[in-house]
Amino acid sequence: MTRVDVEPPLFTRKYMNVASPRYGTAVIEASDEFFADKARLIKDAEPVYIPGKYDDHGKWMDGWESRRRRGRGHDWCIIELGVKSQIFGVEIDTTHFTGNYPPGASIDGCADAARADEPDAWVSLLPTVDLAGDRRHFFAIENDAAWALIRLNIYPDGGVARLRLFGKARPDWPADTGELIELSALRNGGRIVRYNDAHFGDVQALLAPGRGVTMGDGWETRRRREPGNDWIIIALGAPGVIHDVEIDTAHFKGNFPQSASLQAAYVTGETSADIATSALFWDELLPNQPLSADAVHRFSLDKMLFDTPVTHVKLNIFPDGGISRLRVFGRRAE
Repeated sequence: MTRVDVEPPLFTRKYMNVASPRYGTAVIEASDEFFADKARLIKDAEPVYIPGKYDDHGKWMDGWESRRRRGRGHDWCIIELGVKSQIFGVEIDTTHFTGNYPPGASIDGCADAARADEPDAWVSLLPTVDLAGDRRHFFAIENDAAWALIRLNIYPDGGVARLRLFGKARPDWPADTGELIELSALRNGGRIVRYNDAHFGDVQALLAPGRGVTMGDGWETRRRREPGNDWIIIALGAPGVIHDVEIDTAHFKGNFPQSASLQAAYVTGETSADIATSALFWDELLPNQPLSADAVHRFSLDKMLFDTPVTHVKLNIFPDGGISRLRVFGRRAE
């Protein structure tokens, strides 16, 4: 079968993949995983095919695959999200599954993990849809609830390479708004809105937990051959007053930016299409600061130029290079 490439819809660029293990998401249960481990279903890496690779159960496949069903019913897999999230769209990817893909699938959500054993706690998010082999399938979700568990149902059996859930984290914030929180973190609802370039690495890793494990685990731009600088815009998980900023250049040694600055604004009603223009005129929060190789740079309140609530920040790097992590700490304003 020939791979059919489908243009990813807007929700794949507007929202984060909350099924990523970066969020703390995990596959916790499956009806069957005889041929391929259920944990592979949510791997961040693109699925691969390795000719001639077999294990004790048969051909090794990069995804989740159940055995051939000989009775009634269907197979399913349950994913526990690292933080409750609203889902705006899904991708069901059958890449490299040709004669062993499921012809149909559906998706359910459960808002309360403690009620997972109760049938009426599950709500249909995506009714049964047709699938094809070796293809990426995208479906919009119209439901404004936040979900703790997601169940992928396949009919009747077979293999799926990846399940991606595009949405926004909706964490349970502490009642005390004076607590210092990492407002930019993926798990707190932070998300990347726009950037001018992300040629290398994984741009989503910029807001992930922990330090980068390799140079590819971060945001890196191409080598700039013209005047100017590179930039990226982040929407915070909640409006807040910024207290500390951390810029980590872990593993970036011959390619870290010479310096960086931060702009910020309280944004309402703007789209990702026009926010890049308005961000040109945002107030400077952190003036240009020198950076060094493979190091954590922490800038505290005394470096900030104002202390009013903001919803978005723009990281400018001069002139180009790689940043492993950006962490923006602050106190919620709502």
